Amino acid sequence: MMKPSRLFLIFLTLLAVSVATAQGPNKFTKTDSFDFGAGGSISITGAPNGSIRVVGGPKAEVEIVAEVEVSGANGAELAKLAAATGFVETHDNIRATILTVGSHNKFGLKKLPKDFPKNLLTASYRVNYTITVPAYIDLEIEAGRGDLSVIGVEGALHVNAIESRANVEIIGGNIAITIGIGSADISFGSKGIRARSVDVQVARGDVNVWFPANASANIDATVLRSGTIANLTTDLKPRDRKIAFTDKSLAAKVGVGGPLLKFIVTEGTITLNSKP
Repeated sequence: MMKPSRLFLIFLTLLAVSVATAQGPNKFTKTDSFDFGAGGSISITGAPNGSIRVVGGPKAEVEIVAEVEVSGANGAELAKLAAATGFVETHDNIRATILTVGSHNKFGLKKLPKDFPKNLLTASYRVNYTITVPAYIDLEIEAGRGDLSVIGVEGALHVNAIESRANVEIIGGNIAITIGIGSADISFGSKGIRARSVDVQVARGDVNVWFPANASANIDATVLRSGTIANLTTDLKPRDRKIAFTDKSLAAKVGVGGPLLKFIVTEGTITLNSKP
């Protein structure tokens, strides 16, 4: 793993070549882009607060747009925060990493510059990302508190979020999504369920799933503590005729069966829908 001091030096270098657009005294946009082909993997570590939107596109490149908002007592503090808050990226032919840099990780340094005000070590900030990636790519996302969206990406997806309203379109690959508080809206592509496996877990909140008309899969839905399962599709059948559906547990198949799709909430609601 690259040392934080090394990451910070890279960050300062990127600032010199990235586009930074001022939006106000405490809001600005930082951008970057680089060539990156399909078939690789991208790791995204978001800010403690802020949204992440990932969109699959036709180009063999990654484009990052980060809308940053910082808080300071005066213009000098805002300028220091603006210069040190944002993201760093590293990449080779098969893997890319996008890492948020800010007060939560001491701006990527083990030791801060001598003239950096100590009161800014706990300064609040927010980064909202829009990241365009090749359509065929694997994604790893570590998110804090904020909305999350993944659309048009076919590949493995691994998500951990502290608090989020997630909207994910699943086309293919192995999928694992874990959210502490919030909701997960999961829809499958119109060409059917081509994911190898799906595991969606929300500790406190809701999971809403939309199945395509030609779906074939095995489905496990479980409410561990409080809440209910709402089955709004008539296509589900018990995998075992001796085990009936309940409002807390459901082991079903749709179509002729297929990959296992698991949906779990500790406290909340799981709603299973058919796409119109």
